Amino acid sequence: MPTKPSPTRVILVRHGESSFNLERRVQGHWDKSTLTETGKISARQVGDALSEMKFDAVYSSPLSRAKDTADIILSRLKTPPASPIQVTDSLKEINLVLWEGMLFTEVAAQYPEEYRNWQEAPDRVRMVIPGDDGQPIDFYPVLALFEQARDFWKELLPRHAGQTILLVAHSGINRALVSTAVGLPPDRYQSIHQSNCGISVLNFSGSWDDPVQLESLNLTAHLGEPLPPMKQGRTGHRLLLVRHGETNWNRDKRFQGQIDVPLNEMGRVQSGQAAEFLKPVPIRYAVTSPMLRPKETAEIILQHHPDVDLELEDNLREISHGLWEGKLETEIEQEYPGMLEQWQNAPETVQMPEGENLHQVWERAIAAWDGIVQSAYQRQEPGITLVVAHDAINKAILCYVLGLGPNYFWSFKQGNGAVSVIDYSQGSEKPVLTAMNITSHLGGVLDKTAAGAL
Repeated sequence: MPTKPSPTRVILVRHGESSFNLERRVQGHWDKSTLTETGKISARQVGDALSEMKFDAVYSSPLSRAKDTADIILSRLKTPPASPIQVTDSLKEINLVLWEGMLFTEVAAQYPEEYRNWQEAPDRVRMVIPGDDGQPIDFYPVLALFEQARDFWKELLPRHAGQTILLVAHSGINRALVSTAVGLPPDRYQSIHQSNCGISVLNFSGSWDDPVQLESLNLTAHLGEPLPPMKQGRTGHRLLLVRHGETNWNRDKRFQGQIDVPLNEMGRVQSGQAAEFLKPVPIRYAVTSPMLRPKETAEIILQHHPDVDLELEDNLREISHGLWEGKLETEIEQEYPGMLEQWQNAPETVQMPEGENLHQVWERAIAAWDGIVQSAYQRQEPGITLVVAHDAINKAILCYVLGLGPNYFWSFKQGNGAVSVIDYSQGSEKPVLTAMNITSHLGGVLDKTAAGAL
């Protein structure tokens, strides 16, 4: 198969804590908010976390809270970027023109219907503002933000093919950038989270129309908090989704599927690192695929949580690759010419020979996940639930919680020993992907785990 060109890697950072963040005040386009001392410290921590990376270009919003964060980050890099910071209005925060400067409690009281939409149907948020001719017009802030994000990607990507880029901006525009990249519609604006100075990583395989991988979302371990807190002002249920540690077949890029391959020594080390990472997290419940590799990963993590019983869920088993199992990619290409490329480009169309297709995997993974979530709501004693499974199962669950189908299977990376955080808020129909594919405990911002077969 031909060698693929290097991806365009984008490191996306939200600004540090600002005075308006502290006051729970709407910022938007207003530039009256400044970094707090905590915000400045966090910006330095981001810079230290990224200090070994080399950036071909750096872009920032012109609003001071983002621009100041970018300046601090650059001051900590060991290798200066190839060019000065490029300030662009395309990275400005969402324009909430009628709400800016108000406390969120004031917005809820003065604009109750639109504030409800903001929480549950953000694509419907409407503001009546003066048009260029002075006549009132309907303005939809979230829809406008998504258009702004799409236009930015279309301009940026051709300019920086195969390079590493740093973007420093805001919660709203960052969510729109991630959403438009991976295919989330505007009604899912509130379904992903961006913490102050959280780091996300996107890998673009080519132009705007080519596949995009979200490598990680909202990393915060560099700030001294392993997992981001639930969105401010919300309560509910938190679930941690973990992929098992490495196996020899992961390392060899050999398809394992439902062959019960155990962890290798690196996999046990990774599981131990995940255990230390999650040690301070108050895990109350745990569920795992019954296969050896996730079960052992879960057992190692739970050594620090000895009072937690481990439940087995058969529907969390890995995808059955059928006759592909035990084979390398070269062997599969030789025996099933063209099918591997089809799996890589249109996985939802592939029926594994004597195995499963993704629609079957989706059905059982979603059944398992819905059952786990329902149990979380029904328990008298609330608490965090740990779920340990496999690459394909985890990707199916991540797509599901974001409202995406099997055609988005490759959009989300799941490294061995990685942790993702999914929050269900009381009174909200849509879960929030608060963080995804955290591998900081395995060594740095970027996911360096084996890119092996499933």
